[in-house]
Amino acid sequence: MFSVWALAGIPEIIPGDDLGVIIADALIEPLQDGDIIVVSSKIVSKAEGRIVRAADREQTITEETVRVVATRSYPGGVTRIVENRLGIVGAAAGVDASNTPDGTVLLLPLDPDASALAIRRSLEEQLHLSIGVVITDTLGRTWREGQTDVAIGGSGVTLLEDLRGSLDSHGRRLDVTLPAVGDEIAAAADLVKRKSAGLPVAVVRGLGHLLAPDAAGGRVLVRPLENDMFRLGTAEAYAEGFEAGRAAGAASDDRG
Repeated sequence: MFSVWALAGIPEIIPGDDLGVIIADALIEPLQDGDIIVVSSKIVSKAEGRIVRAADREQTITEETVRVVATRSYPGGVTRIVENRLGIVGAAAGVDASNTPDGTVLLLPLDPDASALAIRRSLEEQLHLSIGVVITDTLGRTWREGQTDVAIGGSGVTLLEDLRGSLDSHGRRLDVTLPAVGDEIAAAADLVKRKSAGLPVAVVRGLGHLLAPDAAGGRVLVRPLENDMFRLGTAEAYAEGFEAGRAAGAASDDRG
């Protein structure tokens, strides 16, 4: 059994704000040992000054891109699915125009794990408790319509639970089971934070068994490229395969 609720009273965040202090001040119900604080990356980006002019959005997406996965044109613009500097694959490299002042867009935090650690340390020092912190962002999902919040950073929380080698309820060995509990926590918190309600922070209680002071951060949820069976969009994969076939045919002709 666990519960989750959003914190009201978080003000508009500006560069330089101390999120740990702001979150502590917004608490109505005291935190308990084992609570997990879930924080939208938008307010982390604002506090860390990751703000650029909206006119520079397309160039900023290019600068934040490490690898292009797919590009599709549609009436009125272009959608780019790319891998960003954090290893996350998503639309527009995470450059976001929602819930930000007019004329600006937000970049993702430079290091969400470090951001989560700073918030966690601040809260633990103020409140003398052991807690966890998860930083979230909104992503689409391969194979699925719609978007949901996922964990992009964390501190003190197990984000990927390794159940390999354990037994299921029928005594069968689990060989590939790795629940993405960080994403599940993020999605649960998103149900109460809501995108348009101005509630960027939530508390999750009852999952204290997932707390681990030295747990790996958000990078543990990023699938390595060599294991990614969908590293390209369909049109890009077709073009790459066609070009490889053409090159192989040309080489064969040269040898003949």
